[in-house]
Amino acid sequence: MITIASAVHSLHDPDAAGPMPNGRPYLDMASRAANLLAMVHELGHSVTYAPDHGLVPIAAVHDAGYLEFLRTGFDRWQAEGGSGPILRAWAFALRQMGRRPEAVMGQAGYYLSGASSPLVAGTWQAAVASAHVAVDGAARVLAGAREAYALCRPSGHHAYADLAGGFCYLNNAAIAAQHCVDAGRRVAILDIDVHHGNGTQGIFYRTDQVFFCSVHEDPNATYPWYAGYADETGEGAGGGANLNLPLPPGTGDAGWLAAVARGVAAVGQARAQVLVVSLGFDAAAGDPTANLQVSPDGFQAAGRLIAQAGLPTVLVQEGGYLIERLGGNLHAFLDGFLGARVSV
Repeated sequence: MITIASAVHSLHDPDAAGPMPNGRPYLDMASRAANLLAMVHELGHSVTYAPDHGLVPIAAVHDAGYLEFLRTGFDRWQAEGGSGPILRAWAFALRQMGRRPEAVMGQAGYYLSGASSPLVAGTWQAAVASAHVAVDGAARVLAGAREAYALCRPSGHHAYADLAGGFCYLNNAAIAAQHCVDAGRRVAILDIDVHHGNGTQGIFYRTDQVFFCSVHEDPNATYPWYAGYADETGEGAGGGANLNLPLPPGTGDAGWLAAVARGVAAVGQARAQVLVVSLGFDAAAGDPTANLQVSPDGFQAAGRLIAQAGLPTVLVQEGGYLIERLGGNLHAFLDGFLGARVSV
């Protein structure tokens, strides 16, 4: 299996610029990707670094004004007197207050949905490189590879077409999926990160070209709070093409795997030709961002279930913040996934 990685992901390092407003560390640390990459090398898989695929596949998903803000926002902030090393929103565009201003601080509140997605000096470069990782994975599958692992950082599934959130700036899974759609494929996205893929849902909510299924902890109990409920099934042409499978806090392997199996079955019913998996490991027991109780054996079994879809598959890395166990959980998932692929 080919692994595609980014050589510049560590340029996005908000923790070095200062703690979160709540005083806690910024959990999307560069060591996350380093830990996963070390396991890939240990397993003997080939690794390559994504080339520059340009902005066209990114702009196929994301709003032009939003991309311009991500590209220029930090430098514009630095040009203002008294600016610090990190740009966070001071006020947010909410309900009746939804106009897009010209001031950079106003645009921060328009395009950044929370304190978990600040801009620092290297955010744009790292996010674009992460998106190129996902595009490269999709391109390899389109060219005939059975699977590719896109080791993305920053993650992407909380990013809407024009809104950052939850450590995410560019929606890597959506960009990979749209790249396949533009090549004439029907695509399904299965998101097994512990948090609902609200940005991905938002991007594809009104289209039937991409079937989206998310298995996640109930958003009543954890981020993203405002999306991910079972009654969100798509609108217009996308009616019925969105399936949310929220789980109660504390759910362990059995309940989680039953939901994953239901998602895999729904992917089959959607007649997809390519599968994109938003692969998060934050459903692991003890992860600091949520409260599911999935074990390494659970991740291994999930890999087997997803392999049984029998589709060309792009694995797109999302969350997972229990860093000391990340490599082991990736090992377990790939053992199940690649082992089952032999017989599919």
